[in-house]
Amino acid sequence: MKVRAMTYSRISICGLLFLALCSFSSAAVPTPDDAKDDVVLAAMRAELERSKAHLKMGQVDAPYYIEYRMFDVDEYTAEAAFGALRTDVRTRVRFVRVVVRIGDYKQDSYFKQGEGTLDIMPVDNDTKALRHQLWLATDRAYKSAAESLTAKQAQLKQLTIDQPVDDFAHADPVQSVGPLAKLEFDPAPWKKMLKDASAMYKSDPLLETSESNLRFEAVNEYFVNSEGTVVRSGRTLYQTGLSYSTQASDGMSLARSKEYPVENMRELPTAEEFLAHATNLVGTLKELRNAPLVDEEYRGPVLFSADAATDVFRDLVGDNILGRRPELGKNARTTGAFANSYKTRVLPDFLSVVSDPTISFYQGHSLLGHYEIDDEGVRAQRVTVIDKGILVSYLLGREPIRDFPLSNGHARVALDARTAGARAAAGAPAPHNSNMIVTSSQPTSKDELKKKLIEMCQQRDLAFCYYVETFGPKLTPRLLFKVSAKDGSEELVRGGSFGELDVRALRSDLIASGDDVYVDNRPTNIPHSVVAPSILFDELEVKRSTLNKEKLPEYPAPTVGR
Repeated sequence: MKVRAMTYSRISICGLLFLALCSFSSAAVPTPDDAKDDVVLAAMRAELERSKAHLKMGQVDAPYYIEYRMFDVDEYTAEAAFGALRTDVRTRVRFVRVVVRIGDYKQDSYFKQGEGTLDIMPVDNDTKALRHQLWLATDRAYKSAAESLTAKQAQLKQLTIDQPVDDFAHADPVQSVGPLAKLEFDPAPWKKMLKDASAMYKSDPLLETSESNLRFEAVNEYFVNSEGTVVRSGRTLYQTGLSYSTQASDGMSLARSKEYPVENMRELPTAEEFLAHATNLVGTLKELRNAPLVDEEYRGPVLFSADAATDVFRDLVGDNILGRRPELGKNARTTGAFANSYKTRVLPDFLSVVSDPTISFYQGHSLLGHYEIDDEGVRAQRVTVIDKGILVSYLLGREPIRDFPLSNGHARVALDARTAGARAAAGAPAPHNSNMIVTSSQPTSKDELKKKLIEMCQQRDLAFCYYVETFGPKLTPRLLFKVSAKDGSEELVRGGSFGELDVRALRSDLIASGDDVYVDNRPTNIPHSVVAPSILFDELEVKRSTLNKEKLPEYPAPTVGR
Protein backbone atom coordinates (compact mmCIF):
# COMPACT_ATOMS: atom_id res chain seq x y z
CA MET A 1 0.00 0.00 0.00
CA LYS A 2 2.95 2.33 0.38
CA VAL A 3 6.30 3.29 -1.06
CA ARG A 4 8.93 2.42 1.54
CA ALA A 5 12.55 1.36 1.66
CA MET A 6 12.93 -2.01 3.38
CA THR A 7 14.88 -5.23 3.68
CA TYR A 8 13.64 -8.14 5.76
CA SER A 9 16.78 -10.21 6.00
CA ARG A 10 16.34 -10.35 9.75
CA ILE A 11 13.69 -12.53 11.31
CA SER A 12 11.07 -10.70 13.28
CA ILE A 13 10.66 -13.00 16.23
CA CYS A 14 8.94 -10.23 17.99
CA GLY A 15 9.32 -8.62 21.25
CA LEU A 16 7.34 -8.04 24.44
CA LEU A 17 4.26 -7.36 26.16
CA PHE A 18 3.02 -6.03 29.35
CA LEU A 19 1.15 -3.64 31.70
CA ALA A 20 -2.52 -3.85 32.54
CA LEU A 21 -5.24 -3.42 35.00
CA CYS A 22 -6.06 -2.85 38.59
CA SER A 23 -6.51 -4.13 42.10
CA PHE A 24 -5.96 -7.47 43.75
CA SER A 25 -8.73 -9.99 44.29
CA SER A 26 -8.19 -13.34 45.99
CA ALA A 27 -11.31 -14.83 44.43
CA ALA A 28 -10.80 -17.21 41.52
CA VAL A 29 -11.33 -15.75 38.08
CA PRO A 30 -13.99 -17.58 36.06
CA THR A 31 -12.79 -19.03 32.78
CA PRO A 32 -14.72 -18.26 29.60
CA ASP A 33 -16.15 -21.42 28.07
CA ASP A 34 -14.07 -21.12 24.90
CA ALA A 35 -10.83 -21.19 26.94
CA LYS A 36 -11.43 -24.34 28.99
CA ASP A 37 -9.32 -26.54 26.73
CA ASP A 38 -6.53 -24.01 26.19
CA VAL A 39 -3.45 -25.38 27.95
CA VAL A 40 -1.58 -22.08 27.72
CA LEU A 41 -4.36 -20.01 29.29
CA ALA A 42 -4.93 -22.66 31.96
CA ALA A 43 -1.24 -22.65 32.91
CA MET A 44 -1.13 -18.86 33.05
CA ARG A 45 -4.25 -18.63 35.20
CA ALA A 46 -3.16 -21.38 37.57
CA GLU A 47 0.26 -19.86 38.16
CA LEU A 48 -1.27 -16.39 38.55
CA GLU A 49 -3.55 -17.66 41.35
CA ARG A 50 -0.62 -19.38 43.06
CA SER A 51 1.49 -16.21 42.83
CA LYS A 52 -1.30 -14.14 44.32
CA ALA A 53 -1.55 -16.53 47.24
CA HIS A 54 2.14 -17.05 48.01
CA LEU A 55 4.19 -14.14 46.68
CA LYS A 56 5.54 -12.40 49.79
CA MET A 57 9.15 -11.73 50.77
CA GLY A 58 10.20 -10.75 54.30
CA GLN A 59 9.47 -7.10 55.00
CA VAL A 60 8.48 -6.40 51.39
CA ASP A 61 4.78 -5.82 50.74
CA ALA A 62 2.86 -8.37 48.73
CA PRO A 63 2.07 -7.25 45.16
CA TYR A 64 -1.13 -5.37 44.54
CA TYR A 65 -1.08 -6.31 40.86
CA ILE A 66 0.39 -9.08 38.67
CA GLU A 67 0.07 -9.68 34.95
CA TYR A 68 1.24 -12.30 32.47
CA ARG A 69 1.35 -11.58 28.75
CA MET A 70 2.43 -14.26 26.31
CA PHE A 71 2.97 -14.04 22.56
CA ASP A 72 3.03 -17.14 20.39
CA VAL A 73 4.54 -16.29 17.00
CA ASP A 74 4.72 -18.39 13.86
CA GLU A 75 6.55 -16.51 11.12
CA TYR A 76 7.85 -17.19 7.64
CA THR A 77 10.28 -14.80 5.94
CA ALA A 78 11.91 -15.01 2.53
CA GLU A 79 14.00 -12.60 0.51
CA ALA A 80 15.38 -12.71 -3.01
CA ALA A 81 18.07 -10.59 -4.67
CA PHE A 82 19.15 -10.53 -8.32
CA GLY A 83 16.89 -13.45 -9.19
CA ALA A 84 18.10 -15.77 -6.44
CA LEU A 85 16.63 -16.63 -3.04
CA ARG A 86 18.68 -15.10 -0.22
CA THR A 87 16.76 -16.14 2.90
CA ASP A 88 14.05 -18.74 3.48
CA VAL A 89 13.20 -19.19 7.17
CA ARG A 90 10.25 -20.45 9.22
CA THR A 91 10.33 -19.48 12.91
CA ARG A 92 8.21 -20.43 15.90
CA VAL A 93 8.70 -18.74 19.26
CA ARG A 94 6.80 -18.04 22.48
CA PHE A 95 7.77 -15.48 25.03
CA VAL A 96 6.20 -13.97 28.11
CA ARG A 97 6.44 -10.72 29.99
CA VAL A 98 5.65 -10.81 33.69
CA VAL A 99 4.90 -7.59 35.55
CA VAL A 100 4.63 -7.37 39.34
CA ARG A 101 3.63 -4.08 40.97
CA ILE A 102 4.23 -3.32 44.64
CA GLY A 103 2.57 -0.34 46.32
CA ASP A 104 -0.75 0.96 45.04
CA TYR A 105 -2.28 2.72 42.04
CA LYS A 106 -1.13 6.10 43.31
CA GLN A 107 2.54 5.17 43.67
CA ASP A 108 4.06 1.83 42.82
CA SER A 109 7.25 0.03 41.83
CA TYR A 110 6.89 0.44 38.08
CA PHE A 111 10.24 2.12 37.45
CA LYS A 112 13.37 1.01 35.58
CA GLN A 113 14.15 -2.62 36.53
CA GLY A 114 10.67 -2.90 38.06
CA GLU A 115 9.01 -2.75 34.65
CA GLY A 116 8.82 -6.52 34.25
CA THR A 117 10.82 -9.52 33.09
CA LEU A 118 10.91 -11.06 29.62
CA ASP A 119 11.38 -14.81 29.09
CA ILE A 120 11.34 -17.29 26.23
CA MET A 121 8.65 -19.91 26.82
CA PRO A 122 8.28 -23.55 25.69
CA VAL A 123 6.46 -23.90 22.38
CA ASP A 124 5.06 -27.28 23.46
CA ASN A 125 1.77 -27.23 25.34
CA ASP A 126 3.38 -28.76 28.43
CA THR A 127 1.58 -27.40 31.49
CA LYS A 128 4.37 -28.14 33.96
CA ALA A 129 7.04 -26.57 31.75
CA LEU A 130 4.92 -23.47 31.14
CA ARG A 131 4.14 -23.00 34.83
CA HIS A 132 7.74 -23.56 35.89
CA GLN A 133 8.95 -20.83 33.55
CA LEU A 134 6.20 -18.49 34.75
CA TRP A 135 7.16 -19.18 38.39
CA LEU A 136 10.79 -18.23 37.81
CA ALA A 137 9.87 -15.12 35.84
CA THR A 138 7.39 -14.01 38.52
CA ASP A 139 9.93 -14.47 41.29
CA ARG A 140 12.48 -12.33 39.42
CA ALA A 141 9.89 -9.67 38.61
CA TYR A 142 8.85 -9.43 42.29
CA LYS A 143 12.42 -9.02 43.52
CA SER A 144 13.12 -6.41 40.85
CA ALA A 145 9.94 -4.56 41.78
CA ALA A 146 11.05 -4.38 45.42
CA GLU A 147 14.41 -2.87 44.45
CA SER A 148 12.75 -0.52 42.01
CA LEU A 149 10.25 0.84 44.53
CA THR A 150 13.07 1.68 46.93
CA ALA A 151 15.04 3.45 44.19
CA LYS A 152 11.96 5.32 42.98
CA GLN A 153 11.04 6.58 46.44
CA ALA A 154 14.59 7.76 47.03
CA GLN A 155 14.61 9.71 43.76
CA LEU A 156 11.19 11.25 44.44
CA LYS A 157 12.50 12.70 47.70
CA GLN A 158 14.91 14.82 45.66
CA LEU A 159 12.28 16.09 43.23
CA THR A 160 9.44 18.59 43.30
CA ILE A 161 6.35 17.42 41.42
CA ASP A 162 4.00 20.36 40.83
CA GLN A 163 1.00 18.35 39.62
CA PRO A 164 1.37 14.69 40.59
CA VAL A 165 -0.64 12.00 38.81
CA ASP A 166 -1.18 8.36 39.71
CA ASP A 167 1.26 5.74 38.52
CA PHE A 168 -1.40 3.33 37.27
CA ALA A 169 -4.98 3.82 36.08
CA HIS A 170 -7.93 1.72 37.16
CA ALA A 171 -9.63 -0.34 34.44
CA ASP A 172 -12.57 -2.71 34.43
CA PRO A 173 -11.72 -6.42 34.06
CA VAL A 174 -12.30 -7.83 30.58
CA GLN A 175 -12.87 -11.41 29.46
CA SER A 176 -12.53 -12.16 25.77
CA VAL A 177 -11.36 -15.37 24.14
CA GLY A 178 -11.06 -15.16 20.38
CA PRO A 179 -10.07 -17.81 17.82
CA LEU A 180 -6.42 -18.75 17.40
CA ALA A 181 -4.62 -17.61 14.24
CA LYS A 182 -2.85 -20.16 12.03
CA LEU A 183 -0.28 -19.77 9.28
CA GLU A 184 -1.15 -22.11 6.41
CA PHE A 185 0.25 -21.68 2.88
CA ASP A 186 2.43 -23.24 0.21
CA PRO A 187 5.73 -21.32 0.05
CA ALA A 188 6.78 -22.58 -3.42
CA PRO A 189 4.80 -20.13 -5.63
CA TRP A 190 5.70 -17.22 -3.38
CA LYS A 191 9.42 -17.96 -3.61
CA LYS A 192 9.18 -18.12 -7.39
CA MET A 193 7.41 -14.76 -7.42
CA LEU A 194 10.16 -13.21 -5.31
CA LYS A 195 12.91 -14.54 -7.55
CA ASP A 196 11.16 -13.32 -10.69
CA ALA A 197 10.65 -9.83 -9.25
CA SER A 198 14.22 -9.55 -8.03
CA ALA A 199 15.47 -10.54 -11.50
CA MET A 200 14.39 -7.14 -12.82
CA TYR A 201 18.06 -6.08 -12.82
CA LYS A 202 18.41 -8.04 -16.06
CA SER A 203 16.30 -5.39 -17.79
CA ASP A 204 18.39 -2.53 -16.37
CA PRO A 205 22.13 -3.14 -15.84
CA LEU A 206 22.41 0.12 -13.89
CA LEU A 207 20.30 -1.22 -11.01
CA GLU A 208 22.52 -1.60 -7.94
CA THR A 209 19.98 -3.37 -5.75
CA SER A 210 17.13 -5.51 -6.97
CA GLU A 211 15.28 -7.16 -4.10
CA SER A 212 11.93 -8.58 -3.15
CA ASN A 213 10.73 -10.03 0.14
CA LEU A 214 7.82 -11.39 2.09
CA ARG A 215 6.85 -11.85 5.70
CA PHE A 216 3.89 -13.99 6.73
CA GLU A 217 3.06 -14.30 10.41
CA ALA A 218 0.42 -15.56 12.79
CA VAL A 219 0.52 -14.07 16.29
CA ASN A 220 -1.56 -15.35 19.19
CA GLU A 221 -1.58 -13.22 22.31
CA TYR A 222 -2.56 -14.36 25.81
CA PHE A 223 -3.11 -11.96 28.69
CA VAL A 224 -4.23 -12.51 32.29
CA ASN A 225 -3.96 -10.27 35.30
CA SER A 226 -4.83 -10.24 38.97
CA GLU A 227 -7.83 -7.97 38.41
CA GLY A 228 -9.71 -10.70 36.57
CA THR A 229 -8.89 -9.93 32.95
CA VAL A 230 -8.53 -12.93 30.62
CA VAL A 231 -7.84 -12.22 26.95
CA ARG A 232 -6.83 -14.39 24.02
CA SER A 233 -6.60 -12.96 20.52
CA GLY A 234 -5.02 -13.97 17.23
CA ARG A 235 -4.10 -12.10 14.08
CA THR A 236 -2.32 -12.75 10.80
CA LEU A 237 -0.22 -10.45 8.68
CA TYR A 238 0.85 -11.09 5.09
CA GLN A 239 3.32 -8.73 3.48
CA THR A 240 5.21 -8.71 0.21
CA GLY A 241 7.61 -6.02 -0.88
CA LEU A 242 9.85 -4.69 -3.64
CA SER A 243 12.99 -2.58 -3.39
CA TYR A 244 15.30 -1.23 -6.11
CA SER A 245 18.03 1.39 -6.24
CA THR A 246 20.37 2.98 -8.74
CA GLN A 247 22.58 6.05 -9.17
CA ALA A 248 22.38 9.01 -11.49
CA SER A 249 25.44 9.98 -13.52
CA ASP A 250 26.42 12.53 -10.85
CA GLY A 251 26.42 9.84 -8.16
CA MET A 252 23.06 10.69 -6.60
CA SER A 253 21.49 7.64 -4.98
CA LEU A 254 17.94 6.92 -6.12
CA ALA A 255 15.55 4.36 -4.65
CA ARG A 256 12.03 3.09 -5.17
CA SER A 257 10.22 0.53 -3.07
CA LYS A 258 6.72 -0.65 -2.37
CA GLU A 259 5.17 -2.94 0.17
CA TYR A 260 1.82 -4.70 0.38
CA PRO A 261 0.77 -5.47 3.98
CA VAL A 262 -2.65 -7.09 4.50
CA GLU A 263 -4.36 -9.32 7.05
CA ASN A 264 -5.93 -11.64 4.49
CA MET A 265 -3.73 -13.43 1.96
CA ARG A 266 -6.41 -13.01 -0.71
CA GLU A 267 -5.74 -9.25 -0.68
CA LEU A 268 -2.12 -9.66 -1.77
CA PRO A 269 -1.27 -8.87 -5.41
CA THR A 270 -1.05 -11.85 -7.73
CA ALA A 271 2.30 -12.84 -9.21
CA GLU A 272 1.41 -11.00 -12.42
CA GLU A 273 0.39 -7.85 -10.52
CA PHE A 274 3.53 -8.03 -8.38
CA LEU A 275 5.74 -8.18 -11.46
CA ALA A 276 3.81 -5.32 -13.06
CA HIS A 277 4.49 -3.20 -9.97
CA ALA A 278 8.15 -4.20 -10.15
CA THR A 279 8.32 -3.10 -13.79
CA ASN A 280 6.75 0.23 -12.90
CA LEU A 281 9.21 0.91 -10.06
CA VAL A 282 12.21 0.09 -12.24
CA GLY A 283 10.79 2.30 -14.98
CA THR A 284 10.53 5.29 -12.67
CA LEU A 285 14.13 4.77 -11.57
CA LYS A 286 15.22 5.08 -15.22
CA GLU A 287 13.23 8.31 -15.46
CA LEU A 288 14.80 9.61 -12.26
CA ARG A 289 18.31 8.88 -13.51
CA ASN A 290 17.66 11.14 -16.48
CA ALA A 291 15.68 13.76 -14.57
CA PRO A 292 17.16 17.22 -13.94
CA LEU A 293 18.00 18.43 -10.46
CA VAL A 294 15.62 20.68 -8.57
CA ASP A 295 16.45 24.37 -8.51
CA GLU A 296 18.85 25.35 -5.76
CA GLU A 297 16.24 27.46 -3.97
CA TYR A 298 12.48 27.69 -4.08
CA ARG A 299 9.90 29.13 -1.75
CA GLY A 300 6.27 28.95 -2.71
CA PRO A 301 3.16 26.74 -2.99
CA VAL A 302 3.53 22.95 -2.84
CA LEU A 303 0.84 20.34 -3.48
CA PHE A 304 1.04 16.90 -1.86
CA SER A 305 -0.81 13.84 -3.13
CA ALA A 306 -2.90 11.92 -0.61
CA ASP A 307 -0.15 9.29 -0.61
CA ALA A 308 2.47 11.89 0.36
CA ALA A 309 0.10 13.50 2.86
CA THR A 310 -0.10 10.28 4.91
CA ASP A 311 3.65 10.58 5.53
CA VAL A 312 3.29 14.21 6.57
CA PHE A 313 0.54 13.49 9.08
CA ARG A 314 2.20 10.35 10.37
CA ASP A 315 5.53 12.09 11.02
CA LEU A 316 4.28 15.48 12.22
CA VAL A 317 1.04 14.51 14.00
CA GLY A 318 1.14 10.77 14.72
CA ASP A 319 3.88 10.72 17.36
CA ASN A 320 2.83 14.03 18.90
CA ILE A 321 -0.67 12.92 19.91
CA LEU A 322 0.65 10.06 22.05
CA GLY A 323 0.10 10.63 25.76
CA ARG A 324 3.41 9.30 27.04
CA ARG A 325 4.50 10.34 30.49
CA PRO A 326 7.76 12.33 30.69
CA GLU A 327 10.70 11.14 32.77
CA LEU A 328 10.31 11.07 36.53
CA GLY A 329 10.50 14.58 37.94
CA LYS A 330 9.56 16.43 34.76
CA ASN A 331 6.36 18.44 35.01
CA ALA A 332 5.34 18.44 31.35
CA ARG A 333 1.99 16.84 30.49
CA THR A 334 3.50 14.48 27.92
CA THR A 335 6.35 14.27 25.40
CA GLY A 336 6.56 15.47 21.81
CA ALA A 337 5.85 18.70 19.98
CA PHE A 338 2.23 18.85 21.23
CA ALA A 339 3.11 18.45 24.93
CA ASN A 340 1.96 22.00 25.67
CA SER A 341 -0.69 22.25 22.96
CA TYR A 342 -3.73 20.84 24.77
CA LYS A 343 -6.82 22.86 23.82
CA THR A 344 -4.87 24.95 21.32
CA ARG A 345 -4.81 24.94 17.52
CA VAL A 346 -2.33 22.55 15.90
CA LEU A 347 -3.96 22.19 12.44
CA PRO A 348 -6.12 24.41 10.21
CA ASP A 349 -9.71 24.60 11.41
CA PHE A 350 -10.99 22.56 8.46
CA LEU A 351 -9.04 19.43 9.52
CA SER A 352 -9.87 16.90 12.23
CA VAL A 353 -8.09 13.72 13.31
CA VAL A 354 -9.42 10.59 14.98
CA SER A 355 -7.76 7.34 15.98
CA ASP A 356 -10.26 4.51 15.61
CA PRO A 357 -9.19 0.92 16.34
CA THR A 358 -12.82 -0.27 16.22
CA ILE A 359 -13.02 -0.27 12.39
CA SER A 360 -11.27 -2.60 9.96
CA PHE A 361 -12.26 -0.89 6.68
CA TYR A 362 -12.42 2.69 5.45
CA GLN A 363 -14.18 3.52 2.18
CA GLY A 364 -13.60 -0.03 0.96
CA HIS A 365 -9.93 -0.20 1.99
CA SER A 366 -8.81 -2.66 4.69
CA LEU A 367 -7.02 -1.22 7.73
CA LEU A 368 -4.25 -2.79 9.81
CA GLY A 369 -4.78 -0.81 13.01
CA HIS A 370 -7.93 -2.47 14.29
CA TYR A 371 -8.30 -4.49 17.50
CA GLU A 372 -10.97 -5.13 20.11
CA ILE A 373 -8.83 -4.95 23.25
CA ASP A 374 -5.52 -3.18 23.60
CA ASP A 375 -2.32 -4.66 25.01
CA GLU A 376 -3.20 -3.63 28.57
CA GLY A 377 -6.57 -5.35 28.55
CA VAL A 378 -8.62 -2.20 27.89
CA ARG A 379 -11.35 -2.18 25.27
CA ALA A 380 -10.54 -0.24 22.12
CA GLN A 381 -12.12 3.21 21.81
CA ARG A 382 -12.57 5.70 19.00
CA VAL A 383 -10.82 8.90 20.08
CA THR A 384 -11.10 12.34 18.51
CA VAL A 385 -7.67 13.85 19.13
CA ILE A 386 -7.92 16.97 16.96
CA ASP A 387 -11.30 18.62 16.42
CA LYS A 388 -11.49 21.41 13.83
CA GLY A 389 -7.79 22.04 14.27
CA ILE A 390 -7.86 22.05 18.10
CA LEU A 391 -6.00 19.37 20.08
CA VAL A 392 -8.65 17.95 22.41
CA SER A 393 -7.16 14.66 23.58
CA TYR A 394 -4.20 12.29 23.46
CA LEU A 395 -3.94 8.56 22.86
CA LEU A 396 -3.52 6.87 26.22
CA GLY A 397 -2.65 3.68 27.99
CA ARG A 398 -2.96 2.93 31.69
CA GLU A 399 -0.13 5.25 32.67
CA PRO A 400 -1.97 8.50 33.47
CA ILE A 401 -0.80 11.92 32.40
CA ARG A 402 -1.96 15.30 33.67
CA ASP A 403 -5.68 15.91 32.90
CA PHE A 404 -6.07 12.32 31.62
CA PRO A 405 -6.41 9.82 34.50
CA LEU A 406 -7.78 6.87 32.48
CA SER A 407 -6.81 4.81 29.45
CA ASN A 408 -8.67 5.18 26.16
CA GLY A 409 -7.54 1.78 24.86
CA HIS A 410 -4.47 2.72 22.82
CA ALA A 411 -1.65 0.87 24.60
CA ARG A 412 0.20 -1.32 22.09
CA VAL A 413 3.26 -3.57 22.10
CA ALA A 414 6.01 -3.65 19.48
CA LEU A 415 6.36 -6.99 17.67
CA ASP A 416 9.29 -6.41 15.39
CA ALA A 417 12.83 -7.64 15.93
CA ARG A 418 14.31 -4.34 14.86
CA THR A 419 12.74 -2.52 17.80
CA ALA A 420 11.91 -5.29 20.24
CA GLY A 421 15.16 -5.06 22.16
CA ALA A 422 14.73 -1.40 23.03
CA ARG A 423 11.06 -1.81 23.86
CA ALA A 424 11.77 -4.90 25.96
CA ALA A 425 14.19 -2.85 28.01
CA ALA A 426 11.51 -0.18 28.45
CA GLY A 427 9.23 -2.96 29.57
CA ALA A 428 5.71 -1.99 28.57
CA PRO A 429 3.11 -1.31 25.98
CA ALA A 430 2.96 2.36 25.15
CA PRO A 431 0.32 4.62 23.59
CA HIS A 432 0.32 4.24 19.83
CA ASN A 433 -1.84 5.08 16.84
CA SER A 434 -4.34 2.54 15.59
CA ASN A 435 -6.21 3.82 12.52
CA MET A 436 -5.38 7.52 12.30
CA ILE A 437 -7.90 9.19 10.01
CA VAL A 438 -7.59 12.79 8.84
CA THR A 439 -10.80 14.35 7.53
CA SER A 440 -11.61 17.73 6.02
CA SER A 441 -14.74 19.83 6.37
CA GLN A 442 -13.82 21.70 3.16
CA PRO A 443 -12.76 19.04 0.63
CA THR A 444 -11.70 20.15 -2.83
CA SER A 445 -11.41 18.06 -5.99
CA LYS A 446 -7.96 17.12 -7.24
CA ASP A 447 -8.42 19.23 -10.36
CA GLU A 448 -9.41 22.26 -8.32
CA LEU A 449 -6.41 21.84 -6.03
CA LYS A 450 -4.03 21.80 -8.99
CA LYS A 451 -5.82 24.80 -10.49
CA LYS A 452 -5.41 26.67 -7.21
CA LEU A 453 -1.72 25.69 -7.09
CA ILE A 454 -1.12 27.16 -10.56
CA GLU A 455 -3.09 30.33 -9.79
CA MET A 456 -0.96 30.93 -6.69
CA CYS A 457 2.20 30.51 -8.76
CA GLN A 458 0.98 33.00 -11.33
CA GLN A 459 -0.01 35.54 -8.67
CA ARG A 460 3.54 35.40 -7.29
CA ASP A 461 5.18 35.56 -10.71
CA LEU A 462 6.69 32.09 -10.27
CA ALA A 463 7.53 30.13 -13.41
CA PHE A 464 6.70 26.84 -11.71
CA CYS A 465 5.66 25.25 -8.43
CA TYR A 466 6.03 21.76 -6.97
CA TYR A 467 3.92 18.63 -6.62
CA VAL A 468 4.97 15.70 -4.39
CA GLU A 469 3.60 12.32 -5.40
CA THR A 470 5.37 10.10 -2.87
CA PHE A 471 7.93 10.25 -0.07
CA GLY A 472 10.83 8.13 1.08
CA PRO A 473 12.16 8.10 4.66
CA LYS A 474 12.27 11.32 6.71
CA LEU A 475 9.91 13.20 4.40
CA THR A 476 12.37 13.13 1.51
CA PRO A 477 10.55 13.31 -1.85
CA ARG A 478 11.06 10.34 -4.14
CA LEU A 479 8.73 11.49 -6.90
CA LEU A 480 8.78 15.29 -7.12
CA PHE A 481 7.41 17.25 -10.09
CA LYS A 482 7.84 20.82 -11.28
CA VAL A 483 4.44 22.10 -12.40
CA SER A 484 4.53 24.81 -15.05
CA ALA A 485 2.65 27.96 -14.11
CA LYS A 486 2.01 28.55 -17.81
CA ASP A 487 0.26 25.36 -18.86
CA GLY A 488 0.25 23.00 -15.83
CA SER A 489 2.60 20.49 -17.45
CA GLU A 490 4.66 18.37 -15.07
CA GLU A 491 8.38 17.55 -15.18
CA LEU A 492 9.99 14.93 -12.92
CA VAL A 493 12.98 16.27 -10.97
CA ARG A 494 15.32 14.75 -8.40
CA GLY A 495 17.40 15.78 -5.42
CA GLY A 496 14.80 17.85 -3.58
CA SER A 497 14.33 18.26 0.16
CA PHE A 498 12.16 20.42 2.41
CA GLY A 499 13.69 22.99 4.70
CA GLU A 500 10.69 23.95 6.83
CA LEU A 501 8.18 21.12 6.69
CA ASP A 502 7.33 21.01 10.39
CA VAL A 503 4.44 21.35 12.84
CA ARG A 504 4.43 25.13 12.45
CA ALA A 505 4.01 24.84 8.68
CA LEU A 506 1.27 22.26 9.21
CA ARG A 507 -0.60 24.68 11.46
CA SER A 508 -0.04 27.92 9.56
CA ASP A 509 0.75 27.19 5.90
CA LEU A 510 -1.61 24.32 5.04
CA ILE A 511 -4.49 26.06 3.27
CA ALA A 512 -6.55 23.41 1.44
CA SER A 513 -7.25 19.69 1.25
CA GLY A 514 -8.62 17.29 -1.34
CA ASP A 515 -11.69 15.09 -1.50
CA ASP A 516 -9.57 12.01 -2.20
CA VAL A 517 -8.12 9.66 0.43
CA TYR A 518 -5.14 7.34 0.57
CA VAL A 519 -4.93 4.41 2.99
CA ASP A 520 -1.38 3.78 4.12
CA ASN A 521 -1.09 0.47 5.97
CA ARG A 522 2.11 0.31 8.00
CA PRO A 523 3.07 -3.10 9.39
CA THR A 524 6.49 -2.33 10.85
CA ASN A 525 6.85 -2.30 14.64
CA ILE A 526 3.17 -1.90 15.52
CA PRO A 527 0.62 -2.45 12.72
CA HIS A 528 -1.38 0.71 12.13
CA SER A 529 -2.92 2.72 9.32
CA VAL A 530 -2.95 6.36 8.28
CA VAL A 531 -5.73 7.79 6.12
CA ALA A 532 -5.43 11.28 4.67
CA PRO A 533 -6.48 13.49 1.73
CA SER A 534 -4.19 15.45 -0.58
CA ILE A 535 -3.08 18.80 0.89
CA LEU A 536 -1.90 22.17 -0.42
CA PHE A 537 0.61 24.40 1.33
CA ASP A 538 0.68 28.14 0.73
CA GLU A 539 4.45 28.35 1.14
CA LEU A 540 7.25 25.85 1.72
CA GLU A 541 10.96 25.90 1.09
CA VAL A 542 12.29 23.35 -1.42
CA LYS A 543 16.04 23.12 -1.77
CA ARG A 544 18.61 20.96 -3.49
CA SER A 545 20.11 18.18 -1.41
CA THR A 546 23.59 16.77 -2.02
CA LEU A 547 23.73 14.49 0.99
CA ASN A 548 22.90 11.29 -0.87
CA LYS A 549 25.67 11.36 -3.47
CA GLU A 550 28.18 8.52 -3.58
CA LYS A 551 30.94 7.39 -5.91
CA LEU A 552 29.73 5.43 -8.91
CA PRO A 553 30.92 1.80 -9.31
CA GLU A 554 34.48 1.67 -10.67
CA TYR A 555 33.57 -0.81 -13.42
CA PRO A 556 30.33 -2.08 -15.01
CA ALA A 557 28.17 -4.91 -13.77
CA PRO A 558 28.76 -8.38 -15.22
CA THR A 559 26.93 -9.03 -18.47
CA VAL A 560 23.84 -11.13 -17.87
CA GLY A 561 24.21 -14.58 -19.42
CA ARG A 562 28.05 -14.66 -19.29
